[in-house]
Amino acid sequence: MEEKEIICAADRVCGLIAAQKLDKIVFSIPYDKNEMRTEGRLVRIKNQVYLQTEKFTADGKAFHTNVPSDETREVILNLMKEHKRTNVITPSGNAELMISKKGKSKFSDRIRDGGTLSVINGNDRLKNHILNDGTVYQFLVELGVSDPNGTVFDKKRAKFRQIDRFLNYVDEIYPSLPASGQLNVLDLCCGKSYLTFAAYWFLTEIKKRQVNMTGADIKRDVIAFCSEKAKILGYDGLSFICADITTYEVDETPDLVLSLHACDTATDVVLLTAARLKAKVILSTPCCHHEIFGQLKKENMPAGLEPLDEFSLLKQKFAVALTDTLRCKRLQAAGYRVDVTELVDPENTPKNLMIRAVYNPDMSEQSKFKYRSEYEALSAAFGVFLRN
Repeated sequence: MEEKEIICAADRVCGLIAAQKLDKIVFSIPYDKNEMRTEGRLVRIKNQVYLQTEKFTADGKAFHTNVPSDETREVILNLMKEHKRTNVITPSGNAELMISKKGKSKFSDRIRDGGTLSVINGNDRLKNHILNDGTVYQFLVELGVSDPNGTVFDKKRAKFRQIDRFLNYVDEIYPSLPASGQLNVLDLCCGKSYLTFAAYWFLTEIKKRQVNMTGADIKRDVIAFCSEKAKILGYDGLSFICADITTYEVDETPDLVLSLHACDTATDVVLLTAARLKAKVILSTPCCHHEIFGQLKKENMPAGLEPLDEFSLLKQKFAVALTDTLRCKRLQAAGYRVDVTELVDPENTPKNLMIRAVYNPDMSEQSKFKYRSEYEALSAAFGVFLRN
């Protein structure tokens, strides 16, 4: 493994920590398959600044460690060596360290010198927010989420929290998008498009990018509504079309494909379409899992799991987990790095999972075959299949 670039990246991060200009650091694609990723951020404990790391493991656990800000170099260096990818997020730009399969490392630093300090909360810090109640966001006013003064309507507070959390995820995957040039974005089965408008606003107003974004849905009344709102807001780079996404074609490979709560098999169609188009990043929140639930039959279940058929609610929850596992495996077989997270607190909505996928052009055919085999074995074990 080439260490020069890694040492340079670690020293850069330590300098940002010392200057209190680090918002977040994410270590992903670990060599240890028992781990998922590690995230780090600055916290203040008894007037001293610490780097708080949170390691997420494959069995769903999370482990926290607090390291004094002046003792972080060895921790940062080791974490960089243990992961193939490190993303550094600051108020003045981002940086990325990538380590190839052959051990070659590349550090891309797009952080401007100077700039503002990071906001450092206490150890019991509040979640980061991109949207603030009381601030006027014209797209939220037009969509009926807030009044003209920026106050969120009581009946729309859950939607407001969902939009804010979604934008945090867009912010997290932003380093995986092209660093320059126009961003091409699709929202397939866009519906009323709350998150479409939010993503367009975030990428153009906060990230200051030129965006060509298209929302597609089969419902003509929805497309007419969204088109009118985009016109009122002056969102010239945002358009909506009435289209069947199973045959939808584009002129350029999309950088980002969104699919939020496409119902049941529509999610499968969206994911297949996005993979067919070789989208660089996919964010999808599945909705309903009736197809696999209907296919789950007692006589087809592996030995020992037949009792699931006795309890409809438990069978439904199992169908959800099985469906989304199959979806993730099929995306991996198409060359994507995939993880699953929660969009908002579970108490706000049961339709809460988000599948995040980033295309990996360097994934070997052997790895793709392995993932495809796992998908087929899981399908065969339960006698179910996803829509093609």
